[in-house]
Order: sequence, then C-alpha cells, then structure tokens
Amino acid sequence: MNHYLSRRSRREFLSTLTLGAAAFTARGAFAEELVRTPRQTEGPFYPDKLPLDTDNDLIIINDSTSPAVGEVTYLGGRILDAKGDPLKNALVEIWQVDHNAVYIHSKDRRHDLHDGNFQGYGRFLTGSSGEYHFRTIKPVNYPGRTAHIHFKIGKGEKELLTTQCYVKGEPQNEKDGVYRGIRDPKARESVTIDFAPLQGSRIGELTARFDIVLGYTPEG
Repeated sequence: MNHYLSRRSRREFLSTLTLGAAAFTARGAFAEELVRTPRQTEGPFYPDKLPLDTDNDLIIINDSTSPAVGEVTYLGGRILDAKGDPLKNALVEIWQVDHNAVYIHSKDRRHDLHDGNFQGYGRFLTGSSGEYHFRTIKPVNYPGRTAHIHFKIGKGEKELLTTQCYVKGEPQNEKDGVYRGIRDPKARESVTIDFAPLQGSRIGELTARFDIVLGYTPEG
C-alpha cells in the first residue's frame, strides 16, 4: 500500500478530491429526522503546536514521498445548521492518533513512537454545499479509548461544536465512557459511522461519511 501511495503526489490528491467524495455512500441528512450532533469532549490532545502542514490530506506531509501507515480513508460529509441548511465558510478541524495510537501532541506519553509521516491534524473550509473532505487513516483504539476522530467546527470567531465520530461495529465502543455518555440512541447512532471499502480500490482504501448537524442558525 505504501509503495503505491508514495507515487501519488499531494497535488494529485487535492485535484481529484471530488472523485473520492463521489465514492461516499449517499445518505440523506433527512432520511428519518434531523438529529443534532452531540457535543463531545475536546480531550487533552488537541495539538499544542500545529504541524507545518495543516491541509486536508493527513497522509502526505507537504511534498514528502513517504505516506503515513494505516488504512487510507476518504472521510467527508456536510456541515448543516439547525434548520438543515448547509453552512458555508465553516472551518472543520480534525485530529486523531496515528497507526501506532499516538497523538502529535508533545505530552502524549508515547510521543517517541509517533509516525512522523502522519500529519495528525487537518482543516478544511466548507463551500456553499457545506461539504468537507479529508484523506486520513481509519482510527485505531488506544489505551482507555475506543477508535475515534475528533472534530471541531467554527465560523468566523465563533466556536460552534466539538465532537467525535466512532467506527461502526467496533467492539470497544460499548466499553468507552465518552461514547456511552451519549444517552440518546439516535444521537449515538449519528456519530457512529461506517468505514466501507472504496469501490474499485486495489489497495484497500475506505470511505466514511459523517454529516454534522449544529444547534446553530446563522444570523440574518
């Protein structure tokens, strides 16, 4: 997998991002009813120092030819306001552990095991459709927590939501205190997402879709 990815340039990924997005399993935000995404803890490992590269491709840092280790995942979705309308110019930030279950935060006790090829953090500004896109790796469990990806959504100077998404079918979910803290079954379901095989991928890439519904309505 890594040999193939090392031949895919950063520019190629950014220019063909919409192709990856088109492979997501279509899922209407209103399939049943609009469920607001539950607020979750930021945790202690939001980066204490942002990486030099903060774009939406966490697999390749700057112009490196060495990709991160892990199950490559095209992660995307829409940011919606409380009325279900797409939110333009929302800043979407994500951060997560690498394949070795280590954050880029300098205070992670296992920091010396960090995969130096994994960006660990990325951000994306939504357009008129409210869509966001990232290329990252499927999250892994680490001591004390089930696999998850942290999200923070902001617009202008406003911080709108901090939450997490989880891997559907992961056995450790039910042992995770933060996950179990979501009491509403529908709210819990809304942050539990499929990491499905990307159709046609020869290297086992995955797709995952996480639509985020905010308890926020733009002024005016």
